[in-house]
Amino acid sequence: MTKTYIMNGLIEKMQSPDQDFRHVDDLFFTAVLFLYSFQADPSSFLGDETTETKVLKQVLSLVEDKISEVKNQAVKCLGQLIKIIREPQMVFVVDKLIEYSSGKEDELRDIAGLALKTITTELPVEGKMAARACEKLTPKLLSQLSNSSISPETLLETLSILSILITRFPTYLADPNLDPQPLAVLTPLLSHSRAAVRKRAITTLALFLPVSQPESFNQLLSGSILPNLAPGASVEKQKTTVQLVAAIARHSPSQIAPYIKDIVTSTIKALPRDDEELKDSCLQALESLVLRCPTETVAYLSNITKAGSEYIKYDPNYAGDDDDEDEEMADEDDEDEDDDAGLSDEEDTSYKVRRSATKLLTAIIGTRPELLTSLYKDVSPVLISRFGDREEIVRVEVWATYGALLNQTLVYGGSPQSKEAELAGRAGKRKRDEGMDVEETPYTLLRAQVPALGKALLNQLKSPKSSPTTLQAGFSLLHQLLTVLPGCLTAHASQVITSTKAVLSQSANSTTSTLQVTTMSFIALFFSTHSPPTFNPYIDSILPVLMNSLREKHPRLASEGFRVCSALLNALKPVKSGDWVEFVYNEAVLRLSSHDTDADVRACAEEVIGDLWISATDIVKTKNRREWEAMCRTSGRSEGAVKVINRVAREVEIGDDWVNGCVEWVLVLLRRTGRSGKSDVFSCLDALLRRYKAGIPADLPITLIPQLKIYIASNDMSLLSQALSIVALLLQLAPAATFPEVEREILQDIYKTAHSPLISGAPFDSVLAFFAALVEADVQIAAHVVPNLVSAVEKADKSQASLTNVAKCVGQIVKSQQSIAAGAITMFAKHLKGTAKDPNQIVLSLLVMGEVGRSIDMSPQQDIFNASIALFAHDQEEIRTAAAFAAGNIAVGNLPHFLPVIVKMVETDSQKRLLSLHALKEVVTHCSHGQLENVAELLWTPLFQNSENSEETTRNVAAACLGKLTTTHPSRYLPQLHSRIQDSNPAARATVLAAIRYTFAESSQSYDEALSPVIMDFLGLIVDSDLTVRRLALSALNSAARTKPYLLAPHLSTITPALYKELIINQELIRTVQMGPWTHKVDDGLEARKTAYETLYTLLDTSLSKFDLYELFSKVLQGLQDDSDEVKVICHMMLFRLSQIAPTAVSQRLDELTPLLESHMKGATLTKDTVKQDVERAAGLQKSTLRAVAALSKIVQPGMSVRFEAFVDATRRSPEFGNDFQELVGAA
Repeated sequence: MTKTYIMNGLIEKMQSPDQDFRHVDDLFFTAVLFLYSFQADPSSFLGDETTETKVLKQVLSLVEDKISEVKNQAVKCLGQLIKIIREPQMVFVVDKLIEYSSGKEDELRDIAGLALKTITTELPVEGKMAARACEKLTPKLLSQLSNSSISPETLLETLSILSILITRFPTYLADPNLDPQPLAVLTPLLSHSRAAVRKRAITTLALFLPVSQPESFNQLLSGSILPNLAPGASVEKQKTTVQLVAAIARHSPSQIAPYIKDIVTSTIKALPRDDEELKDSCLQALESLVLRCPTETVAYLSNITKAGSEYIKYDPNYAGDDDDEDEEMADEDDEDEDDDAGLSDEEDTSYKVRRSATKLLTAIIGTRPELLTSLYKDVSPVLISRFGDREEIVRVEVWATYGALLNQTLVYGGSPQSKEAELAGRAGKRKRDEGMDVEETPYTLLRAQVPALGKALLNQLKSPKSSPTTLQAGFSLLHQLLTVLPGCLTAHASQVITSTKAVLSQSANSTTSTLQVTTMSFIALFFSTHSPPTFNPYIDSILPVLMNSLREKHPRLASEGFRVCSALLNALKPVKSGDWVEFVYNEAVLRLSSHDTDADVRACAEEVIGDLWISATDIVKTKNRREWEAMCRTSGRSEGAVKVINRVAREVEIGDDWVNGCVEWVLVLLRRTGRSGKSDVFSCLDALLRRYKAGIPADLPITLIPQLKIYIASNDMSLLSQALSIVALLLQLAPAATFPEVEREILQDIYKTAHSPLISGAPFDSVLAFFAALVEADVQIAAHVVPNLVSAVEKADKSQASLTNVAKCVGQIVKSQQSIAAGAITMFAKHLKGTAKDPNQIVLSLLVMGEVGRSIDMSPQQDIFNASIALFAHDQEEIRTAAAFAAGNIAVGNLPHFLPVIVKMVETDSQKRLLSLHALKEVVTHCSHGQLENVAELLWTPLFQNSENSEETTRNVAAACLGKLTTTHPSRYLPQLHSRIQDSNPAARATVLAAIRYTFAESSQSYDEALSPVIMDFLGLIVDSDLTVRRLALSALNSAARTKPYLLAPHLSTITPALYKELIINQELIRTVQMGPWTHKVDDGLEARKTAYETLYTLLDTSLSKFDLYELFSKVLQGLQDDSDEVKVICHMMLFRLSQIAPTAVSQRLDELTPLLESHMKGATLTKDTVKQDVERAAGLQKSTLRAVAALSKIVQPGMSVRFEAFVDATRRSPEFGNDFQELVGAA
C-alpha cells in the first residue's frame, strides 16, 4: 500500500459530509503519519509534493468547517505539519491563514488567528524552517497592522502572534532591513481608539525594542514618549505612554535608563491628575523603573518614595479623620456604607492606586537595602498607619510590604549582638556619656515602632469580620516580627493571646486549617521568645483550645499543637504542677501507642515527651513510663525516639533501670542493616553509658563489643569514629570487663585500621583516644601494642599505609604510659644509628622520635637529635622531611638545649635552611604560649632575615612561624611587621602579608584591639606593584573577611574599588608558551583573580550590608564571562547565595544571566586535540551551572524572564540533566 494511496484515502474521508469522518480519525492520523514518516525517513516526502499539497489544502479547508471540533482538530494538525512541510507549502499555509484572519467573518477570523498562534508556537527554534517562516510571516503580519480597515479583533490577534514570534525568535526578527519596520507600524497603534488594542500594542512594542535600532528607539522617545508625558498632554495619551514606559523598563531597561531623569520627573508630575487609572499606571511605571533600572533611579528615590508614601493613603471616598486614622479604620468594616457615601464597590477603584503605591514601596525596600535606616524613618510609619486599610486586598499587600522590610532587616540590618557592635560599644558609651547622638540602626528604629505596629496589627486581627486570608497574613507578619526582634510583643501579650484563642476556637475545616497552623506556629514562637511573666496571667484562657488541638484529626494541626506544647514547656521550665501537663502526656502517649498515627504527628509527640521529661520531670516520674514502651519500637522509623532518649539521658537524673532498658533497645537498632540513623544511635549510646550511677553492668561489654566490630573499618569514617569513642568510653568506665573483650574481638582490626591513610581529623582523634584508654586500662598491654602497630604497617600495602598515623599512635601510647618510653625510644632509635636500608623504617623511626620527643625531654639521647640533623642531607625527600619533623619536635621537649642548634642552621647553612625552617615551624606550632614567649626573640630575627631573599616555599614556612610569634606578644612584634610594609624588597612585603594572614586565626580581644588600627595598612598592599604581593594581600583580605569581618567592615568602602580592579583580566599578564607543536596561553594573573573572586564570595557572607548590590552583581556577570572555568564556578556559588539573600535584585537581571548560563551548559567541544581533563572540567562546570540555575528557578515569577523560563523548562526536560535538576530544585 503506497503512501499516495493512503493520503488519497485520507483526503476522501476529510471531504466526507459525515463529521465523524472529518473529526479525529482523519486529522489526527494524518499528522501522526506525516510525523512518523518524516522521523523515519526525512526524504520520504520528496517526489510526492502534489499529494502533500492536496492534503494541506484539505486540512486548511477544514479550518472553514461548520463543526467547531473539526476546526480545532485542523488547527492541531497544522501545528504539527508546520514542522515538516516544504517551504512553498509553509508560505501557502501562512498566506491562507492571514487571508482568513483579515476576513469579515468573525468565527473564521478567530480560528485563523488561533491557527497562526499554534503555528508560531510549534515552530522548532532551531533549523532553517523557523528563519524562513519568520521571514515570510513577519512582513505580512506587520503589513496587516498597517491596514487601517482591519478590525480591532484582527489587530489583537495579529499583535499576539507577533509577540509570540519576537519572544521565540528574536534573532530572526532583528533584521534592520525588515519592511515595514516594526516600530514604525506599532507606534501609531498607541493612539488607537480601543484600549485593548493600545495595551496589546504596548506589550508587542516593548518586546521589539531590545532588537530594534537605536535610532528607532530615539525616534519613539522624542516623537511619542517624552511629548506624551508632558503636563500638557491629554490624560489618555499620558496613560498609554506611562504604561509603555513600564513595559519598556521590564523588557529593555538599558535603552530607557539614560533618560530616567526626564521620565521619572514627568511620571511623578502626572500623578496629581484626576484620573485613577493614570495614577495606577504611573505608580506601576515607577515600580518597574525601580526594579529594572536600580542604579539610574538612585538619584530620584527620595521623590519616588514620597510618591509611594503619599498615594498609599489615596482614598478620596473615605470620610475618616486623618488624625484618628488607625482607630477609625480598625472599625471601618462596621461603617462601610456611611464612609463610602453611596459609592458602590464597582465604582470605587481607588484601592488600585493604593495597591500600586504599596507595590512601589515593596520594590524600593527589596532593591535598596542600604536605605534601611531611612526606610524605617520615612516609610515604616506610613505602612503602619495603613495596616487598617478598608480594602482587604490592599491591607494584605501592606502587610506583605512590611514583611519584606522585616526580611531585609534580618539579612542586612546587622545584629545588636554582633561582635562589631560589641567592639563599638565602648565608643558608643562614651558618646552617650558626652551627650552626643548615637547612630540609629534598623533594629533600634524597629524596636521604637513596635508599640504602634503591634497595636495597629492586633486591632485588625481581633475584628470579628476579618477573613481567614487577612488573619493568616497578619499572623505570618507577627511571626516575621518575632523572628527579627524576639521578645518584642511583651506589651501586647493580652491581645496576642486573645486573638490566637479566637482563631483556634474555630472549628477546623479546609478554609481555617491553614490559618490555624500559621497561628499555632506563631504562638509557639511567642512562647519561645518571651519570658513566662509576660504570658502567665493569660495562659489559663488559651490552654483549653491548645489542648483541643492535640486531638485534631488533621495531622498538621495536631503536629503544630504538640510543637506549641513543647515551646510552652521549655518556656515554663521547670513545671511543677498543672492538669494540662497530664493532658499533654496522655495525648502524646495515645498518639504514640496508635499504629496509624501520622509520621509528623508521631515525631512531634516524641519531641513533647522529651520536653515533658526535661521540663516537668517531677510530674512524669510519677507515671508508669508507658511512653517509652510506645516510643521504643523495633520496627518502623526510630530517629525521633533516639534523639529524645539522647536528650533525656543528658539532661535528666534518671535510674539505671531506665538506662538498661534504653541500652537494650539501642543495641537492637545497632544490629539493623544500613547506615541510616546510626550516627544518632551512637550519640545516644554514649549519653546512656555516661548516665549509669552504679557503674556499667559487667555483661554489657561482652554484648556490646562484638556488635561494634563491624564498624571498625575505614569505609565509613564517621561511624568508625563513633564506634571507637564508645569503646574508649567503656575502657574508661569499666576497664576490667571491657579490656578482655577488646583484646579478643577488635584489637587486631584496629591495628589494621590505624595505619589507613583515609583516616584523619576527628576519626583519627578517636583512634588516639582509644589507644590512650587501652593502655590506661591495662598497663602491661602498652609494651605489646607498639610492636603490633609496627608489624601491621610493615605487612600492609605501602600505598595503603600512613606512617604518620602509626607514629602518632605510638606517641599517644608513650604519652599515656611513659613507663615504656625508654623501650620505645630504643626500639626505633636503632634504625637511625645503624645502617638501616629500608627508607620506610627510617621515616617511621624519625616520625616516632618526633611524636615522643614532644612530650619527653630527650637531651640524654643527644645522639638521636644529631642523627636527625644528619639526615637533613639524605638523598630522599621523604626522609629529609621526616628528619625536620623529628628535630623540631625533639626541640619542643627541651627548648634551651636543642633550639639554638636549629636557629644556627637557619642563619648559617643555606643548604639546610628550608628544612631548618620546617623544624622551627614544628617548634612554633607545638609549643605552648608561655614557651614561645621565652624564645620568640631568639627566633624573630633569623626568621625574617632568611625569608626575604628566599624562594616562595621557604618564605611561606618562615611567615607561618612569624605569624604565630606575633600573636604571642602583639605589642612587640606587630609593630615590627608593620614597619616592613614599605620595604623596598617585594619578598619582604610578601613575607609580612603571609605572616599577618596567619595571625588572623587569633581570636583574643587584646589582639583585635592591637590589629584594628593597622589592619588596613597591611591590606592596602592590594594595590602593590608586585603581582605576588598583590596576590598575598588578596589572600590576607580573604582570610580577614572570613575571621575578622568586624574589623574590616568600617574600611570596606575604601578597599572595595581595589578589589574590583583585581577582577579584571589583565592582558599584559597573559603570555603564549610553545609546547611542542601547540601553543598555550598562560595567564599569570589568574591566581590573583581567583583569590579576588573568592574574597568577594567570602564578603558576600560576612559583610553583605556594606556592598552596593548592583555593582556587586555586575562583577558576578563579569566573572561569568571569564576565560577561567574556576572563576565561573565561584560566580555560580555567588549566584546561588544571592538568590537566597537578594532575590528581588537578582530576579531583575535574569535576562542578562540566561545567555551566559546557557553557554556554560553546552559542555566541551570535542576535537582531535580534546583530552580527558577538558571533558571533566566542562562536566564540572555544567554541574556547577545546574546548581545555580536550580536556585534561580525558585525565585523567578511567571512572565518575569521568558528566556530564562524557557531555559529552565528545556533543562528540566533534558534527558541528560533533567533528573539532576529536579533533585537540586528539591534540595535548594
